[in-house]
Formats: sequence, C-alpha cells, structure tokens
Amino acid sequence: MASTPVINLRRGQAVRHNNDVCVITDMEHKTPPRMASYVQMSIKSITTGRVHNLRLTSNESLDGVNLERDAHEFSYIDSDGYHFLHPETFEDILLDEGKVESVKKYLIEGQKYIIVFTDGTVAGIELPASISMTITDAPEGVKGDSANNVYKAAVTETGLIVQVPLFIGPGEKINVKTEDG
Repeated sequence: MASTPVINLRRGQAVRHNNDVCVITDMEHKTPPRMASYVQMSIKSITTGRVHNLRLTSNESLDGVNLERDAHEFSYIDSDGYHFLHPETFEDILLDEGKVESVKKYLIEGQKYIIVFTDGTVAGIELPASISMTITDAPEGVKGDSANNVYKAAVTETGLIVQVPLFIGPGEKINVKTEDG
C-alpha cells in the first residue's frame, strides 16, 4: 500500500513502522500557537504487542498495510508449535513460538482467536477483550486481612499469574482482561 500522510490516518488502521506491522490505537492532531502542527499517536505492534508513542509532523507519511483477519480455534501445542484450526474449513495453521510469544499465556484449548494476516503470512494474533480462565493454584487468604481491597497472586491454567481477591480459590473461574492481564 502507498504512503499515507499521517493527518489522513485514523484509529484502527494498520501501518508499517520500523519494518513492523502496527495498528493505530490512539491518535491526536495538535496545533500549538505559533508552532507547526503535529500528530501524536500510539501504535501497537501486532507481532510483539509493544506500544510505541510517535510524534510526527503533519507533512510526514507512513506506509499503510492491508490486514486480513480470520477467526481460528486454538487446538493444541506440540513439538512443532502451536496449532490453530479454522472452524469452517478445518484448515490447520501451525505457528512457531516466536509468533505467539506475547500471547501464549492467554491461549486456551477450544478458545477462538483472531489471526491477522498481511501479504499472505501470519502477522500476529488478536486476543478477545477478556478470557475466562480457571485458577489452578492460589494461597489461602489470611483471615482478618481485609480492611482494604486486598489481593493475592494466583496461577491460572496457562501459567499466567494474576492478582485476585482473597476469597478466590483453586478450581474457580475468573475473567481476565487480556489488555492489561
């Protein structure tokens, strides 16, 4: 896709920054008095999940990227990698450790995820806003230690460590926000 001036870009569009495919998460056009206007934007890398803050002048441009999104169901992990199954065509997609590194603690068998493709190759995985997970290990809460909102560390079925209220125990299901854990 051709270069697009930053003033024409909008939230949710994909751009290429430092040879990495990123999605614009926040964007603000500013014109301070007696100064040139600029665009302040936050972009999130699809491959690493890292957020970059950019400040670009209004006449700069970024390369736009066409993305294709397709829902796939996470099947299993083996020595070859992570297997995802398309629910309609039953096509199996195999992803290596590097493609799922930033999201692997959120992968639950049978859960649907959005796989993002660019130029026919997998660019990354988009997680749902929240995922229901089962607590596998949580220490007992200390009785009387509840004057304020008190949390304890608990381990989910995927190995993700989250902070939960004292009354949550092993075997209970919780909803985990994937954006901030």
